[in-house]
Amino acid sequence: GRTPRTGYDTVGGVAIIEIQGTLVQKLGSLRPYSGMSGYDGIRQNLFTALSDPEVKAIVLDIDSPGGEVAGCFDLVDTIYNARGKKPIWAVLNESAYSAAYAIASAADRIIVPRTGGVGSIGVICAHVDLSQALTSAGVKVTFITYGDRKADGHAEIALSDEALARFQEDINTMGELFVETVARNRNISAATVRDTQAVTFMGGKGVALGLADEVAAPDAAFRDLIKQISV
Repeated sequence: GRTPRTGYDTVGGVAIIEIQGTLVQKLGSLRPYSGMSGYDGIRQNLFTALSDPEVKAIVLDIDSPGGEVAGCFDLVDTIYNARGKKPIWAVLNESAYSAAYAIASAADRIIVPRTGGVGSIGVICAHVDLSQALTSAGVKVTFITYGDRKADGHAEIALSDEALARFQEDINTMGELFVETVARNRNISAATVRDTQAVTFMGGKGVALGLADEVAAPDAAFRDLIKQISV
């Protein structure tokens, strides 16, 4: 039969799924491309590896500063719900921050190198106010809208208190989802996760907090996994 197209390499019965660079919802590629990885490709690789009889275990090979919220937590739940079917290890090479840490936390085990890191459990968005610059340049922008709040967040006007409060509420909701998801995945208290205040932690500090399981070089972690599945 035809071998299904895969976006991962299988070494010694382990599927190595690369999660590198900025994370986006839809990249349309099974492998990292142009400095980005897509949740769509990661999901497809996961399903293919889970159903592939040649694959005995899965490594999420992660080195990413994070990325989009859209699609992230659905993918995290998919990985979390796949636990128990085959061992899934997040082997950081070297770091998993923000959305990448959310993905790593869904694995059975997280291994971080001495100089790598975990964390940044938080959400950020920015509003740039160009209104003064435009006024100084003699440019007047008029928005014609249907819906009172339609122009909220546009750079050409100052951010109103109401708009700021609404955006903050959305960020808080996403932040709490992140905290609760990590707490569930890592079996630690939500308070512990929340108290990190989106700080990043190098190597052993992440392990001490329960955000990772072991400090080891990626190749050592890989050998450990091979040993486990060949016993």
